[in-house]
Amino acid sequence: MAEDGSGAEVTDGQSDNRRDEMLRSALEVIAERGFADTRIADVAERAGTSPALVIYYFQTKDNLLTEAVRLAEDLWYDYGYRRMSAVTGAAARLQELITTTFTPPSEVGFPDLGALWVDLWARSLRHAEVARVREEFDSRWRRIIADAVVEGQAAGEFAPVDPGEFATALSALLDGLAVQLALGDPALDPSSAVRITMGFAAGRLGFSWAPAQPVEA
Repeated sequence: MAEDGSGAEVTDGQSDNRRDEMLRSALEVIAERGFADTRIADVAERAGTSPALVIYYFQTKDNLLTEAVRLAEDLWYDYGYRRMSAVTGAAARLQELITTTFTPPSEVGFPDLGALWVDLWARSLRHAEVARVREEFDSRWRRIIADAVVEGQAAGEFAPVDPGEFATALSALLDGLAVQLALGDPALDPSSAVRITMGFAAGRLGFSWAPAQPVEA
């Protein structure tokens, strides 16, 4: 049993639930208003709690941002893994991974990661702790892509390219397209983003790919 910032005693389970509620509220508010225009008080109001309690759990607004993005990423990866596990073949699983990147957030049940990442990138330019967390997130993403490449190479589906180098190139392409989608660029939609990325992956990894019909993201 411990005390929260208001002095009330809470169990570990209650503490975890409160923290999760605040993070989900932070995701909603930051996605709606942007990080710069989000106040701790806005998150507290959305979560139905006090600003003091939000500060008790997260200390700083930067920490609230990074932990909110961490929650969104965990939800996103869980969704992606479930999609990947439903198909067979390395190329098909890679397509699911790529398609998940551009899936509209309304279909997944949490805010747009592209918009959240734009805020995280901007903040990381001048704040070392945010930059460290950004690097952690990017490293995780490249490792997942590289592992998918190694799997495909072991199965004889992919060419013998350097997995780490390919992961760096593909993640950069995915990030760039995701930013354009987050900005609402009229030249791009989720289906074309998947088509562009899969075309790049097929060319580099040496497998045949051509969507029989427009790709549903």
